[in-house]
This record gives sequence, C-alpha cells and structure tokens, in this order.
Amino acid sequence: MALYLPPSAADQELPALDELTPREIVAELDKHVVGQPAAKRAVAVALRNRIRRQKLAPELAEEVMPKNIIMIGPTGVGKTEIARRLARLANSAFLKVEASKFTEVGYVGRDVESMIRDLVEIAIDMVREEKLDEVGDKAEQNAEERLLDLLLPSAPPSDTAAKAAPKSPKELGFALVSPNPEPAPAAPAADTSHKTREKLRTQLRAGKLDDKLVEIETRERNFPTFEFMSNQSMEEMDISFKDMLPNLFGAKTKKRKMKVVEAMGYLTQEEEQRLVDMDQVTRTAVERVEQGGIIFLDEIDKIAGREGSHGPDVSREGVQRDILPIVEGTTVNTRYGMVSTDHILFIAAGAFHVSKPSDLIPELQGRFPIRVELDSLTLDDFVRILREPKSALIKQYTALLATEGIHLTFTDDALHEIASLSARVNEATENIGARRLHTIMERVLDEISFAGGEAIEKNITIDAAYVQQQLESIVKDQDLSRYIL
Repeated sequence: MALYLPPSAADQELPALDELTPREIVAELDKHVVGQPAAKRAVAVALRNRIRRQKLAPELAEEVMPKNIIMIGPTGVGKTEIARRLARLANSAFLKVEASKFTEVGYVGRDVESMIRDLVEIAIDMVREEKLDEVGDKAEQNAEERLLDLLLPSAPPSDTAAKAAPKSPKELGFALVSPNPEPAPAAPAADTSHKTREKLRTQLRAGKLDDKLVEIETRERNFPTFEFMSNQSMEEMDISFKDMLPNLFGAKTKKRKMKVVEAMGYLTQEEEQRLVDMDQVTRTAVERVEQGGIIFLDEIDKIAGREGSHGPDVSREGVQRDILPIVEGTTVNTRYGMVSTDHILFIAAGAFHVSKPSDLIPELQGRFPIRVELDSLTLDDFVRILREPKSALIKQYTALLATEGIHLTFTDDALHEIASLSARVNEATENIGARRLHTIMERVLDEISFAGGEAIEKNITIDAAYVQQQLESIVKDQDLSRYIL
C-alpha cells in the first residue's frame, strides 16, 4: 500500500531540513504521535545521519550505509505513524508495504523488487506535482491566450501562436525591391482589436463567459484489446508494455464543444504537461529515491521463522532471502532505468508476539542494526491522543460536525471515560492500541452524526454521563462488547 502525504502549510513553515537537529525532529514528531520517545530518537538520528552524509566527500559518502531500524511493539501504538510523519518532515518518497504480501521466488505472488518500482512511481508523482506548481501560473496564462484566440478568431494571434507563425521574407532577412514603390497601406485597426481582446479577457476572468461554448481539439487514445503470452514476470511485462504502448498507438485528435470554464481547465492541464520536462522529473525522482527514499516494511515478524516449524513456513526464509539483497543494496530495473537501493532507509516493524527478531536469518538481522521497542499505550496516553496531537480525534469530529452547524464540546470527564473504556476493552479483547478509540468514538457519536444538520439542538456537550449512556448496554454484555467494540 503506497502512502504519500504532501507537506501541509504548517510543515512548509518549518526550518530547512538540514537545520533540524535530532531534538527538533523529535519535537516535530511529538506534535503528531504521543509517547514512544525511544522510537522517535532512533528515526531522528537516522534522518540526521542522512543530512550529515550529504556533507561528506563523495568517495566517503558512498561508503556510509543507512542504519536501518526494526520497531518492535503491538499494533496501534504508532509505528507506522512515526515513519509516515518522518517521511513528510523530510519530504521523502515513502512507501508502506506488508512483508507478508511477498512470496518466495518460484511461487505465485508479488516480486520483492516491486516495492522499489512502486517507490519510484511515488517519487515521480511527487516531483511532477512540484513542477506543476512551478509552472501553474505560466500554464494558466498560456491557456487564457489560447482561449481568447478561440473566442476572438479574428484577433491578432497571441504571443504563443505568433512565435509559431511563418515569418515574412523581411523577417527572414530578404529585401523585396519593387520597381514602382507604392505608399504603404494604412495600419489595420489594431487598437480596436486589442481593446476587444482585453474586454474579453476581463469578462473571462470575471466568469461572465463560463457558459459560452467553444470548440477545441482534444487528444484521445484508443487502445485495442488483445491477448499475449510471455514467460516474463508480470512486473517485467508492466515495464516493457507501458513503454511500448505510446509508440504503437498515436494520439488522435477530436474536436469537442465544451463550456469556456471546462475548456479553461482542459487547456491549462494541457499547457502544464507541455511545460513540464518529464525527463528532468524522472532524473530528479530517481535521485530522490536513491538518496532519500524511505520504505516501511510492516509485519516483518510474519516472515520470521519459528522454532520447530515445518511445511509452508519453509517459504518464510525464502522471502527473507529475496528481501535481503534489496535491503543490503542492489540495483533494480524499473521503467525509468536502473535504481540503486544502497542508501534507501528501511524501517521494519512487527508485533513479534510469536516470533522474535532473532528468528530472522542472520544476514537480514545484520542489515537492521537499530532496534527499538515501543510501549503499550496507557490510560493517560489515550487521553493525550484524544486531545493533544494536531489532528487529534476530538478535533476531527468537532470540525466534521461543525460543517453542519453542530457545535460539540467534550468535557474532561468525557475524555477520561472514553479513554478508560478503550483501555478496558483492549484488555478484555484484542489489544489494538489507539485504533480502539475510533471504535468507541463512533459509538458515542452515532446518534449525533446520524442526525447531523437535522438536529434541533445545535450546541451539544459530551460528558461522562452521555458516554456511559451511549455505551452502557454494550459494555455490560461481555459477548456483545467483544462483537461491537
């Protein structure tokens, strides 16, 4: 599963990455993840070492390998969130993938190298979005000029069109000599045409022409369906087939009538694609993956061998051996060229309830020198999770219902009651950590969310009594509690 979170406005106000010390990195992570100081310290040092490495001489920098990390802890305690927030802070290409999805070579399943290809695709999207933001204003200007050309065909061509127009003999350097020179004709009424164009421009920007129809040429691709057989893997076929298709089937153009507002969007998008240099995007994205990519290998404990295991578990060691060269450092063939994994940071995570990190093959263990254990969440942690993070659950539900005019207020005893119930259910059933808070909150706010804007009372206070009232029947019935909560 690929996850990419572009930096928010708040993140963009942070100091430059190379100015952030490990202590400041931990402080930023504290804004989103409660507790787990050991894990935060480990990832902060790993990120800072990347910055230090970039300041070394190239010969030495090439020899400095990333210190990969194994996070050990139950589900729902913040392992994924720490890695995800770290990637956002560093503006790195980030991929979360479950190790249990891979299978040993020779079996049907995903090829381990596909994680690198997926990471490159994520980086391509990241860099492309950045470039589109850079050329956005220019693309809108070009699209506006093209649209004005369509709305006013008799007007002088825009600068873009003028540059493409054939030049006169005089412009090309030829002098035309006439035996009987005649006085030059009067200049056309360019001023009138310019005024008309500017008047149209004002109306266009004011939205007064949005419903007017214009005819533009759009590109269409029609791909015929056919079957083929190959002894290549699906991943390899994906690389070659995607590159081959554009060459086989050229883009056809078709004239379509659409409203001005729709045409403006289409032409802007077309101009953006024209202005962005995809070769440069590809080079930048590949370099970003090689020097700053982060892969989060979840459920690493699911492929760890167990003592005395037989039968299907034999393939677990095979998956580890397939993952080993990727983590150790190799080159992977992608549709954008060869990509080196030498300096990609790998963060592995697992609960390790049944197995333990020492059950991994020694070679793979050696590639994860840093190991941190995450603590189970306490009652106080649940209260802090509800209240403190930037995107705390209370803030989310309050903002959601505010869109329909409902003003929610949570009392302190309500938060303690929700946290207490979550901790109690985690102890009585499966411990799913902070995710239990989502389940409890949904049950508590079920009636309010269902009524929404139709509710008569717009100012609602949630206290401990209300929480108990909503959950009383479920909590009393142990079997129902296990089923519902």
